[in-house]
Amino acid sequence: MKNIILIGFMGCGKTTLGIKLSYRLRRSLEDTDKLIEKKEGRTISEIFQTDGEAYFRDLETECLEKMLKTTRHKIISTGGGLPLREENRVLLKELGTVVYLRATAQTIYERVKHDKSRPLLQGEDPQEKIRTLMAQRSVLYEQAADVIIDVDGKSFDAILHEIGQAVNR
Repeated sequence: MKNIILIGFMGCGKTTLGIKLSYRLRRSLEDTDKLIEKKEGRTISEIFQTDGEAYFRDLETECLEKMLKTTRHKIISTGGGLPLREENRVLLKELGTVVYLRATAQTIYERVKHDKSRPLLQGEDPQEKIRTLMAQRSVLYEQAADVIIDVDGKSFDAILHEIGQAVNR
């Protein structure tokens, strides 16, 4: 049994679905953002603010390299930007079955519009920022994915069922 890795834009449901999937499949959950925060002793927002996005992306790559050596039979939830680097997309494929949870920009905006902890959405017109980032990232998510699941308007149970079917093929 390989790892199941959840990727997608912020707010698409990676963390929540990761928790529910871990219970359903009786596998533990690893969250790359939480692992990085623990290692660094500070939040993702603090890392971005102090050291910048490039430093944080380096930490994501280090995290994947470590997981490749140590992580088996788990559910892995990633940060939304983790698949941006080509080397990370390669590492994800080696690490397990990659599931892209795809949502529309409107769905994402509705889910994250009040969340002040997301460093990439601070500033003017977060809705436009979401559309721009999603346009840039969607092709990279698709390249990284073994499975693509559209999540808009679906219950958690329906999405979990789709993930289960896709992973068991």
